[in-house]
Amino acid sequence: MVANWRAFAACGAAEAGAAIKADGYGLGARDVLMRLAAAGCRHFFVAHWHEVPPLLPLPDGIRLSVLHGVTEDQMPSALVLPAEPVLSTPAQAALWRQTGRPVEVMVDTGMNRLGLAPADAAAISNGLEVAVLHSHLACTEEPAHPLNAAQLACFAAVAEQVPAQRRALANSAGAGLGPAYHFDLLRPGIGLYGGGLLPDGRPSQPVFRLYARIIQLRAVPAGAAVGYGASFVAARHSRIATVALGYADGYARGLSGVGWALAGGIRCMAAGRISMDLAAFDVTDVPQLAEDDWLEIPFDPEAMAAVSGRTAYELLVALGQRFERVWR
Repeated sequence: MVANWRAFAACGAAEAGAAIKADGYGLGARDVLMRLAAAGCRHFFVAHWHEVPPLLPLPDGIRLSVLHGVTEDQMPSALVLPAEPVLSTPAQAALWRQTGRPVEVMVDTGMNRLGLAPADAAAISNGLEVAVLHSHLACTEEPAHPLNAAQLACFAAVAEQVPAQRRALANSAGAGLGPAYHFDLLRPGIGLYGGGLLPDGRPSQPVFRLYARIIQLRAVPAGAAVGYGASFVAARHSRIATVALGYADGYARGLSGVGWALAGGIRCMAAGRISMDLAAFDVTDVPQLAEDDWLEIPFDPEAMAAVSGRTAYELLVALGQRFERVWR
């Protein structure tokens, strides 16, 4: 993970921050923050105010942004927590103007999701101390898409009108579009956690593996079925390992029959449907396995996405809370 972040930090003059929303994309936001802060990252992004307290206390020199801005009922929290909102609406700007504090501003340059209208951004942000001016690219995974260049031109024009200490446009894939998109601050997310490409075109390195304990080993004769719906039928006399891992842990049901475990370097295919708490793997070719042994479940987000029908983003953020997370 640190190596992935350093690839963003080394790609140009822009500072590389880190998105740690959704509990650090499923890995544990506090753990991610501490390791990336130790590597030199100084700016982190979450989506909600309730994501801030679990990150405290922040290391010295760390800045934290809340991407969804602030509402009136969130103001008491926003005024005491060490984070800046990223304002997206005129109402949010009016609310924050009363504080006299620095703030960040999102402008919508063509995604039509969050942000101030470009034509209104200068007037609405007038009188605010804008620490960072943001926008978000819609089509970065298609580098030749014309909306990328259109959004870049729009953002550059707004940046001429809105004084800001720093400007931020590019997410993980946006950093790969080239220096023109980098401005002052990058906001990598999925690229830190093993999804997509790094700015130099290399695939992001997978950052974790799963391990699941074998609860039971069972001899299954040829022609017998395993799991819900009898979707797996043994083609030979088989040995099936049932492990404590299921879609409640983020091991997607879409990996039924196409996911795999490793045992002694041997690939053991998922046998039958992944259920809420359990998954079965065909370990016939690994006779030395015993109950209470552990299977390694490789988890390359892009490879898993390719076979499961889910995106790398979905697979990562779905990781459940029943894992013991061990950092090395």
